[in-house]
Amino acid sequence: MEKYIGTKLINAKPMSRAEYNAFRKWDMPADEEGADEGFLVEYIDGGVPNTATYAGYVSWSPTDVFTNTYRAATGMSFSLALDALKIGLKVSRAGWNGKNMFVFLVDGSTFTVNRAPLLGIYPEGTEVNYLPHVDMRAADGTIVPWLCSQTDLLANDWAIVD
Repeated sequence: MEKYIGTKLINAKPMSRAEYNAFRKWDMPADEEGADEGFLVEYIDGGVPNTATYAGYVSWSPTDVFTNTYRAATGMSFSLALDALKIGLKVSRAGWNGKNMFVFLVDGSTFTVNRAPLLGIYPEGTEVNYLPHVDMRAADGTIVPWLCSQTDLLANDWAIVD
């Protein structure tokens, strides 16, 4: 078997196995322990809803499985923030001093040269490939290219932005 690692954004709340079975209106199987601690997990990135209470697919996860799989969407390291960027989420730092600032991944694209400054480098009509990169929405609403500082790289106050 090959090893895989996954990253996805979920909603979750602590809930015992017995509480989950009660929520789903299921009888507790005789071979299961109802006091097992765990989490109700709602998958918000796909799957057909299976309860009227939640918009996503809902399941239950034992605490040890949950804590070895998921990390909180606030107080993240840059490594986790980068994983979030790679799946299309926006992230921000609590330590940034501007409101509504966040970074996001821009997919690569092709641009046909038709204006300066590229017109001074390439002939008009030349196709230029822009590689994927990270941009920032600044506090004033403008978008600028972004590079991670040493402080940002080592911070543990990254959070996913809605």
